[in-house]
Amino acid sequence: MFVDLSLGINIIIFLAAGAVVGVCGVWLTARAEQLAYITGLGQAILGAVFLGIITSLAGTITSVTSAWEGAAELAFGNAIGGIAAQTTFLVIADMLYRKANLEHAAASEENLMQGVLLVVMLSLPMLAMSGPGITIWSIDILSFVILAAYLFGLRLLRQSHKMPMWSPKETSETRPEQPSPPAANMASAGLALWLPFLFLALIVAVSGWLIAETGIAITRHTGLSQTLFGTIFTAVVTSVPELVIAIAAVRRGALALAVGDIIGGNTFDVLFLVLSDMAYRPGSIYQAVSGTLAFWMALNILLVGILLLGLLRRERHGLGNIGFEGVLVLLSYAVGVTVIFFH
Repeated sequence: MFVDLSLGINIIIFLAAGAVVGVCGVWLTARAEQLAYITGLGQAILGAVFLGIITSLAGTITSVTSAWEGAAELAFGNAIGGIAAQTTFLVIADMLYRKANLEHAAASEENLMQGVLLVVMLSLPMLAMSGPGITIWSIDILSFVILAAYLFGLRLLRQSHKMPMWSPKETSETRPEQPSPPAANMASAGLALWLPFLFLALIVAVSGWLIAETGIAITRHTGLSQTLFGTIFTAVVTSVPELVIAIAAVRRGALALAVGDIIGGNTFDVLFLVLSDMAYRPGSIYQAVSGTLAFWMALNILLVGILLLGLLRRERHGLGNIGFEGVLVLLSYAVGVTVIFFH
C-alpha cells in the first residue's frame, strides 16, 4: 500500500510516526519513577522490564512487520542498529549530567548484571548466523535459547534487587534511589498510572507499524539497502523514546532509571530478532542476512563491553565530563556508521 505512495509522502509519514514515538516517551517518563515505587522493582529493573519493553514497542513492530513481509535485512538491522544507537544515547544523557560521570553516579549491581546479560544475548544471534540453521516450525532453534536466556536473566535481576551480593562504593556523587512513598498512596495511584501506559503503548505500536511500512517503501523508491536503512534510519527513529527517557530521567535525578532503561531496552531489543525469526516464514532469519550485519553485531558487543568497563571503573570526571567510556562509545559508533554507510 505505501509503496504506491510517492517518496515524499512516505518520508513525511515516516518522520511523523517517529515524532509521535518521541512524544509518547516524554509522557512515559513522567510516570516511570512512581511505577518503580508501586511495583517495588526499583528504578534499574523498571527500566529493564517496563520501560525497556514499552519504549521498544515501535522497534518491535517495525522489525516484525518487516520480517513478515520478507524484508529480513531491514528487520534484523533495525533491531541491532537500535542497540548501538541507544548505547550512544546514554553518552548524550551523560553530557547533560554535569555533577559527575553518569556511570560513576548510577553504578548498581542490577545495571552491571543487565550489561553482562546483554553481552550473552548478543553472542547467541552471532552463533545462529554462523551455525547450521536448524529450525523448528521455520524458527531457528537458537531463538528459543535467546528467549530462555532473557527470562533467566530477568529472574537474576529480580533476585539481585531483593538480595544484592555486593554494592558499589558510596561517594559524594553517588545518587541512590529515593525511598518509596507510603503504601496508602500506592494503591490509589496504581490504576491511574497503568491505564495511560497501556494507551501510550497502543499509540507507539501503531507508529512502529507505520515506520516499518514506510521504511520498506522508502528503500524501494530510493534504492537504499535495507541493511543501511535499518541499522541507521529506522533504528534511530524507533529508539527516540529511550533517548527522551534517559535525558528526562537524568534531569530528574533518576540516574539508575536512565542507565537501566538504556541497557534494559537493549536487552529487550535482542528479542526483536526472536520475534522477527518467528515472523520470517522462509526459514531462519539469521541465515538470511548478510555478513555486514555480523559486523554490526560485533560492534554492539564492543559498545556494551566499553560501557561495562565504565560502570566498573567509575571514573568521576573525564574528557567532556563523560569519562573514557563515553568517548570510546562515541568514536566506535561513528566509525561503525561510516563503515556501514560506505560499505
